Amino acid sequence: MAGAQGRTARTVREATLLDALAPVLVLIALLATTIVLFGIDATNGPLQVALLLSAAFASLVAFKNGYTVAGVADAAVGGVTSAVGAIFILLAVGALIGTWNMAGTIPTIVDYGIALVSPSWFYLATAVVCALVGLVTGSSWTTAGTLGVAFVGMARVMGMSEEIAAGAVICGAYFGDKMTPLSETTILVPKLVGGELGVGEHVRNMFWTAGPALGISLVLFLLLGLNAEPEAVISTDDARAVLGDAYRISPWCLLPLLLLVVFAVLRFPPFLSILGSSLFAGILAPFLQPDAVEAFVDDPDLGTVATGIEAVFGAMATGFVSNSGVEAVDDLFTRGGMASLLPTIWLVLGALSFAAVMEHAGFLQRLLRPVVSIAPTRGSLLLAVTGSGVGLNVIAGDQYVAVVLPARMFRREFSRRRLAPQVLSRVVEDSGTVTSVLVPWNTCGAYVSGVLGVATGAYLPYCFFNLLSPVLDVVYGYLGFKVPGTAEPWADEETPAQPARDDEHDPTVEAES
Repeated sequence: MAGAQGRTARTVREATLLDALAPVLVLIALLATTIVLFGIDATNGPLQVALLLSAAFASLVAFKNGYTVAGVADAAVGGVTSAVGAIFILLAVGALIGTWNMAGTIPTIVDYGIALVSPSWFYLATAVVCALVGLVTGSSWTTAGTLGVAFVGMARVMGMSEEIAAGAVICGAYFGDKMTPLSETTILVPKLVGGELGVGEHVRNMFWTAGPALGISLVLFLLLGLNAEPEAVISTDDARAVLGDAYRISPWCLLPLLLLVVFAVLRFPPFLSILGSSLFAGILAPFLQPDAVEAFVDDPDLGTVATGIEAVFGAMATGFVSNSGVEAVDDLFTRGGMASLLPTIWLVLGALSFAAVMEHAGFLQRLLRPVVSIAPTRGSLLLAVTGSGVGLNVIAGDQYVAVVLPARMFRREFSRRRLAPQVLSRVVEDSGTVTSVLVPWNTCGAYVSGVLGVATGAYLPYCFFNLLSPVLDVVYGYLGFKVPGTAEPWADEETPAQPARDDEHDPTVEAES
């Protein structure tokens, strides 16, 4: 058995810098080509094809280095499998947007919002409310997919910029996500860094960048609101009258939102919480909005119960279609459905396939290795971590890759230089977590752009919090502000990585063993 295994086991060659760079250069070339040729429509297919072709090219380079077809295939499948939870959440959010529109939940939020919020304060209020909801739910995705959708719709009715509104939603949602111990990344990063770092200490240390970044963002949103010139087609009063004619605006319509908040407080799984709120809204819709439901189904031969059931399935599957007869209202609330987010899921699958092959073949580690060694000063070290997190969000297309790899790769260097573990954890979050939403093919960027209906490139300039957080880390590093040290190294020494055998996935080896 040992002899047979020795004859078939493969020792892979360590990736050279050219091996690691080649797939990245191919990716950049293909992405640039699709964007130039297709523009904003690139996310509806061409971008996904570019990512899959790049994954195929990376696989060929991996084969050259001795990796087996089975090993690379398993790695790609594993990368996609890691996104199954996110995909289910995406589908649930699509269903929720459809049924919330049908039940009048989003129209009611829009109506109350334009009645209570002045255009001058609109962007500021959007960021503050989303920050509070993010703190409660611990999820930027849930915040963007629920209240975020309503705020962007509100901006359209008020004649405000949808792009700035989307930026305000993202700033608030990501601040809340970072600053609560309920967030999965806030729990994950301290564990990855080690050094007996607790979640509470991690959150407290993050406030030194997150607090000023949000404060500056709120001032900028206030200034943008004060200088805004709303270009609404109709006045606020007329808009509310039109909404009132199309929907029965009532506090009862907010019950699905209340249920979602209750689920979040009770720490129900996000998928079940969102799907449950979606189904609840669909069940309420025939009672709250009977005219809208009948117009949506448009089948007089069906009974009341059958009409309601068909409406629920239709809104959750392909989205709600408003037939009020008022073009502005119909354009605003004809949205949602699981099918509407299938291009986003396709984008996520392509990005994660590429990232999985790059990580399995050691290309990402090879790209990061020289970055660790060419940062002689404290400020340049923090800049290296920041650049790695942002770069991995672009290359790998997933925030978890952008969080996990820098935390692993830099922990020994931070320990050797006597820099406290909370410094590394803060920089990893500020670069890997908050910038993920700024990349169109990243899982976070694809999701938020899909649910808000605003292109990533359009809202990016207004994501002040997400842009400022990593910048403040680098500035602090060079100034020595809030960069505590330790008396002794805190990370365990690790043996250098050696070229590994790729026979664990080789069916020939397994059979002969």
